[in-house]
Amino acid sequence: MRDIAEDKTALRAGLLAARARLADEERAGTARTLRDALLTLPEAEMAGTVAAYVSIGTEPGTHGLLFALWKRGTYVLVPKLLPGGDLDWASYEGPESLRPGPYGLLQPTEPLRGPDAVRSADLMIVPALAVSSTGARLGRGGGSYDRVLARVDPGILTIAPVYDSELVESLPAEPHDRPVRAAVTPSRGLVRFA
Repeated sequence: MRDIAEDKTALRAGLLAARARLADEERAGTARTLRDALLTLPEAEMAGTVAAYVSIGTEPGTHGLLFALWKRGTYVLVPKLLPGGDLDWASYEGPESLRPGPYGLLQPTEPLRGPDAVRSADLMIVPALAVSSTGARLGRGGGSYDRVLARVDPGILTIAPVYDSELVESLPAEPHDRPVRAAVTPSRGLVRFA
């Protein structure tokens, strides 16, 4: 397991460095393309509740997606990081309902609904540094979203937005790592995994 953890650490460093080299225009264009691809999914159009992350830094942007979902009447849940690394959830009520939190995160100001609130989601958008062709997801290493994905019904579509180069053939995985059911990239759109 130690070798896997070291491999994942090295991969994270390389992926974060590649993201840092992307031009602002490319990141903004990717955010728009991914937003449009996600909004037109049947699962997103029919979802009463969507749980999604609030992007920061060089992550594929979700701010436009969150706003568009909220404006069309979808109930949007966004996370708040808890001590110990688990996530609690609260409703997104527009950009003003977010405030700075630890690690540069933007977190909800609305009342918290509990870590299990994510079980009510009809669709879940999760962050990833990379996703493999089998749905293995490489996160930042805190395990927060592995805990969340363990709570979500296996029939719920879980999607990781990534840049084109971050959809890869394989990734190292440990027993606690939880896969996603799909990834979305700027050039390939939604890619579902078996």
